[in-house]
This record gives sequence, structure tokens and C-alpha cells, in this order.
Amino acid sequence: MSETTSGTVCDVLVIGSGVAGMAAALKAASQGFSVIVAEKDRYFGGTTAISAGWAWLPGNRQGVEQGDTREDAETYLKNLAPETFNAAGVRDFLDTVPEAIAFFENETEVKFTYPEKSPDYQMDLPGAKLSGRAILPQDVDARVLGDKRLLMQPYMSSYTVFGYMPQVGPDINEFFHVNQSVKSFAYVARKLLRTWFDAARYRRPVLRSNGNALMTLMVKSADDLGIRLWNSSPALSLTRDDAGTITGAVMGGDHAGTVTARLGVILAAGGFSGNKELRKQYFPHDANGDDHFTPTLGHDGDAATLAISAGGHIDDSVSSVGSWAPVTVFKYLNGKQRLFPHLRAIGLPGLIAVDRHGKRFGNEALSYHDFGGAMIEHNKDEDKTFGYVIGDAKTMHKYGIGYAKPWPMPRGYFYKTGYLVKGDTLEELAGKLGIDAAGLKATVAEFNPAAGRGEDPKFGRGSTLYNHFRGDMEHKPNPNLAPVGKGPYYAARIQMGDLGTFAGIGVNERSEVVTGEGTAIPGLVAVGAAAVSVFGGGYPGYGSHIGPALVFGYRAGRDIAKLAADRGVTRVAGV
Repeated sequence: MSETTSGTVCDVLVIGSGVAGMAAALKAASQGFSVIVAEKDRYFGGTTAISAGWAWLPGNRQGVEQGDTREDAETYLKNLAPETFNAAGVRDFLDTVPEAIAFFENETEVKFTYPEKSPDYQMDLPGAKLSGRAILPQDVDARVLGDKRLLMQPYMSSYTVFGYMPQVGPDINEFFHVNQSVKSFAYVARKLLRTWFDAARYRRPVLRSNGNALMTLMVKSADDLGIRLWNSSPALSLTRDDAGTITGAVMGGDHAGTVTARLGVILAAGGFSGNKELRKQYFPHDANGDDHFTPTLGHDGDAATLAISAGGHIDDSVSSVGSWAPVTVFKYLNGKQRLFPHLRAIGLPGLIAVDRHGKRFGNEALSYHDFGGAMIEHNKDEDKTFGYVIGDAKTMHKYGIGYAKPWPMPRGYFYKTGYLVKGDTLEELAGKLGIDAAGLKATVAEFNPAAGRGEDPKFGRGSTLYNHFRGDMEHKPNPNLAPVGKGPYYAARIQMGDLGTFAGIGVNERSEVVTGEGTAIPGLVAVGAAAVSVFGGGYPGYGSHIGPALVFGYRAGRDIAKLAADRGVTRVAGV
């Protein structure tokens, strides 16, 4: 990298510091190319850093050892989104998984763990597997970054337990049983005490898990490779030469000026679910731009805007334009808006989700994406998209409802912030929520007898291994079902959110940004949530954003010099 009178020169400019951007940067830098990663936020890591960190990567060594085959994965993906199946993209994805994992585990600081169970979201489809596809990053002590650890995106506070971020699986199950087991209580106490001690001593907890661990390890690897990491540095516009080739970008913020990228620019700045105008165009439930609340970070449509300005377009030829996630919108005590994504807890025994008429509208133990899709479809003829998660006194005492913690946690805070509503009877609760009391009573009366037997004839809740994984495995006869019993009753309102967009910048098989006619825009690549989903809008399992982002980010970094060479640009690594 060098400085000129006109600005900074590098080989590769990556816009966005989430998993896709960092994967591209690491692979490009490993080949000796000079790389800049430009992040508009003050923190690095984007939405990946606040996520669970899973990566859906069929073909990893655990899956192969367990007998998972490429044909199984292809069959599953074909059945997941049959009308929008991207055969070429899936081929490239599956071809590259082993190569990409080997690179990260052998040539960077990134290391993965291979959970015993990580069921695909649609376990009833051909080719689905109980384990061997979704993997997790290893935990890490953030002090490996020195003072730079304070530049990593903090966890989403509403999704932590007093500062600690539980992992899906055995870890979070201990938290679910903290008030029911001495063993679980001791386990949770150790985790929390360590978290609080480190926060007091080091200004922030140093043990990083989930997506935060992945991004911490990637930033450490970037430092080792000499990648220049710029925070507080938004890309304002792209630059191009007379032939129409993208040559770099005009930057703002702490590194204001022009960056020339000799090999190309990689857009990895997330999707567009935080962009009201783009949501109005592409989200079917949000025509007015006021019926969607995203917990993502940085998905403001910056990459899409840059691509469109260069002649690119949004490709929405997918079965679902977003990866849906019901959220509760509430307020801090200071009045600032806060969100809680309901990614797991709706499928626990004793909870039901109802609409404004008091009626259930789907299987609450589906994935957040599939349940969210059912919620959108159910409300398509209504003025707004919302519902309520409801539980009785026993359920609230045992599990809580999402962000509202179970006994012995006091509940005053959750009432004051507007997260939780309480009613001594179903009629009183319905009145406070503004929903149909007779409809709610009828729903509970219909639901309870079968739920007591561990059955749900109406929606099939608790009928798959994935459903069970989202429930309480110690609850009998069905991990997902129990009657709604005696009051008082509790409820949280749910509205529509997301974990990213599946519609995105149109790209070709080499991740080059293309025009609406399919012509590649030279020098411009898009990966991660910025680009259209390789899964055609399907959501196969845990890590359906991070898995493809790792793979196609890796491919972009690997191939960017070849793309440049194909248009006559030669660049010797290190020169």
C-alpha cells in the first residue's frame, strides 16, 4: 500500500468489516496483496459480531465423517426453495467449503468447533441432517487484540444475560434451567461472575464467544497479515475510469480522500433491511416503510446504493427477500428504542403466539425465519404485521418470555420499558393488549387438551427434531408443548424484523456485480448479505448467512487478481 498526491493506493479495497469482507481481505492478503478494509462504524465486526456465529457449511469434516454427502446437501437445498434453486451458485458453494475451511483453520487464527447437534431448519425435507453441517467459532480471549479489542462491536445488550452471551446448545440450556437445578445455577453463576470481573478489570468482558469470537479471530488474523483496518470510514462513492472500470472509492470520516484499488473493490457492507426506501420497494409487508424493525447493524443499503450508482441492480428473484425474525420493540428507561429478536424461545412449552383476534397462526417451534414468514403471510390483509407471545404463570416462572427473565428476577423493569404486559385473567390480558378476548379464550381451550398429550393437530408443533432442539429437552412428553394453565398471564408483542436480506445486489458466478442485463461491471465484486442469496431465499439452518459469506468472501479474495487479469490488469503480489 502506498500514498500518492491524489490519495491512497492499495490492491484491494474491501467495504465492510463483517465476516464476508474479512474473509475476502484475509484470503487476498495471504496471497501478498495490499488490502484495506473500510468500516463506516466506529466498531469492527458488523452484524456478525452480535450474531450466534454459526456457519452452515455442508461438506465440513464432521459431516463427511458422519456420512453426509454432497448429493444430500443438494437434495435438501433443491427442496428448500425449488422455484428459485441456484444450481451454479450452490455448485460453487459446495465445491469451495472444504477449501475455505482449510484456509481459515490452517492459515489464520480462526478455529471452529463442531457441535454434536445442529439440526437443519427443515428436518422434514429430503436430505436434511441432524448434525454435521452447522459449525461454530472457538471462543477466544479478546486480549489477543491488545487495545484494539475495544474497537470490536459489543454484543447486543438485550440478547445477553447480564453481559454474558450464551451459546445455542448445552450452554443456553443451562441458563434455561438456572432456577430449576443446583448444577445449572452453579454453572450460570460461574459464567456471570467471570463476565462481571473481566468487565470491571478490562472495561469489557474479555471472553468472546459466538459471532464476536469469529470476528475477533478474523481481526487478529488481519493484523498478523498487515491488513489496514479503517473504522469510522464510510465509502461515499465509487470511482471509475473512462472504460467504466471501478478503480476505487471516495472515502469520508477518519480517512477522507480517494482510495485507488488496483485489482478491484469488494462490497461487503451488508444488506438493505435498515433502508426505509428500499424496504418499501422490496419488502411485501412494509409498503410504507414503518412496519419493520431490524436488529442488524450496518444493513443500511450502502452497498446496494454504491452498486446501483455504478450500474448494478437489486436482484429479488428469491423465494423470500429477507431472513425474517420476529422482534419485540420496547424502550430503554431513557426512552431510546430497543429490540429483542425472538430467535429461540417461542417454541418452549407453555408459550403460544396469537394474532390480534386471539388466534394462533403457525407452528411456534419453527425457525424464526419460517415462523416470521407465516406471520407475514397471516397478516397480509391487515394494516400492520404483529402478534403476541403469551404464557401462564408457571411458564413465566420457569422460562420467562424472551428478554423478560424467569424467577427470581424482578419484573418491574420489563413492565416499565413496555416489553412485558400482565393480566390476572385471559380477559384482562386481552383487554390490555387490545385483542379479542373471546378469540383468545377459545384458542387456549382448543390448544390445551392436545398440548397436554404432547400434540398439536393444528400446526404440528413439536413434530420434528429441529422443533425439539428449540424446546426444553427435559420436558415430557414433548419438548415443545404444555397447556396454557393458570394465571396470571404474561405477553410480549412481536413485530417483524430480520437477520439480513436474501434479495441483494445482482452478481454473476464470479461474484462480479452485474447490470440488469447481466453484464459484469469490471472491478466491482459483492459478497455476503450485500449480494443476492445463493440459497434462492431459502434458510437451510444455523448460519445460513455466515456460511455463504465465509465461502464467497474467500472466493472473492482468492480470485480478484484473476478477474483483474482477465481485463488486462496485472499485479505482482507485494509490488
